[in-house]
Amino acid sequence: MFAVVEIAGKQFIVSEKEKHYVPLLTAEVDSEVTFDKVLLLSDDAGTKVGSPYVDGLKVSGKVLGHVQDDKILVFKKKRRTGFKKSYGHRTDLTRVEITKIG
Repeated sequence: MFAVVEIAGKQFIVSEKEKHYVPLLTAEVDSEVTFDKVLLLSDDAGTKVGSPYVDGLKVSGKVLGHVQDDKILVFKKKRRTGFKKSYGHRTDLTRVEITKIG
């Protein structure tokens, strides 16, 4: 059984007991979160596709922690002028374990 869920504007394929890194959520660590924007559900009975969302279906999860992604470096250079510029950033993420689909 798996589902396609929209979390913070991005789509994730999730199954029970899987851990995912999602964009930063405002929930506290060890708290329960629910995602009600389920786009698709596939199980033994068949596949349900929403238009745009499947009615009455929610995905529950537990927040495991807040982390930062790897650093992304951006380097700009213009030839023959001596112009060089370097900067980077790290995206804030939340680690979520999916506990229940349904």
